[in-house]
Amino acid sequence: PSFGFLFDIDGVLVRGRTPIPAARTAFGKLVNSQGQFLVPVVFVTNAGNCLRQKKADQLSHLLGVPISQDQVMMSHSPLRMFKRYHEKCVLVSGQGPLLDIAQDLGFCQPITVDTLREKRPQLDAVDHDRSPNLLVSGDFCFKPLSVVLFGEPVRWETSLQLIIDVLLTSGYPGNPYQQENYPHIPVLACNMDLMWVAEAQSPRFGHGTFMVCLENIYKKITGKELKYEVLMGKPSRLTYQYAEHLIRAQALQRSWEQPIQTLYAATGTGPALLSQHQEIGLGWQKELASAAAARCRSVLVCTGVYSPHAEVALDTGDSIAQAVFHGHRDFRFDPALVEPDHIVPDVDAAVDLVFQLENFTP
Repeated sequence: PSFGFLFDIDGVLVRGRTPIPAARTAFGKLVNSQGQFLVPVVFVTNAGNCLRQKKADQLSHLLGVPISQDQVMMSHSPLRMFKRYHEKCVLVSGQGPLLDIAQDLGFCQPITVDTLREKRPQLDAVDHDRSPNLLVSGDFCFKPLSVVLFGEPVRWETSLQLIIDVLLTSGYPGNPYQQENYPHIPVLACNMDLMWVAEAQSPRFGHGTFMVCLENIYKKITGKELKYEVLMGKPSRLTYQYAEHLIRAQALQRSWEQPIQTLYAATGTGPALLSQHQEIGLGWQKELASAAAARCRSVLVCTGVYSPHAEVALDTGDSIAQAVFHGHRDFRFDPALVEPDHIVPDVDAAVDLVFQLENFTP
């Protein structure tokens, strides 16, 4: 094969925990009788609350085909390349087995927001029922030198408060704020989705919504912009280059010598692929081989956030100017990339379309 697939999960293969019926049919066409994939496939998800192996096991059960962890790209997967942070103490925010995830990525000294709250309970003052009767004193031996945002946490007020504390004290939460320390310690963020699709009829808040809160609180207090060392997860350039790296690794493992020329990204999010990240830190590029694929085509399915009946007309300059951009603050809206290359009903139709375009017969 001279092409590969990048599959979104939410809205393409599942809605919440409910499988989309077309998914199993589609993947029956992508493997041979021994369960081997006929083309390189990577699952690109903005989820960040579990290890790759757990997601691979879930997908194997869902799709009825064997999926390896090397075919799964979580929103945080590119953090493996940011080795200059691995030896330092980092504060991690999100949910799920955060320490396991951080250590699997290479971080040697992760500390969670919950652990920080346990050591400094007086910092968490919004919920009076959780306020300690006695203030705990003692040495706090961790000094976070960077902050990693894996995904939306459960108690937003706690995470927002403690992350702001760490940023405004240069890693000494509990000390007085020192606004002259700017720029603040590095912040690395995964998954910028403002909303995502689950079982509810309308989209739900995502990690991007949490980031909007954090950015605006920081700016309201300091008058300055919160800065990110890197933003990853769809639709960042870093994420797609890393996904292509995984595609090439699969082709090499299978001894497929023909170069992968085209990547097809099956997504359920409408114009999520539109924006071009104004790249912040480019140190990661040396960790990846230069992009080899000639093109990446978007195949939009109608089982996710995107609705063909709610599309904003984009045939005039006025309507483009009025379109609501749901991407991250540090991304650039590019009207030229609004339209997907293809729109299909579901992921099964997406696979059929790509096979037809590539003249590929399984």
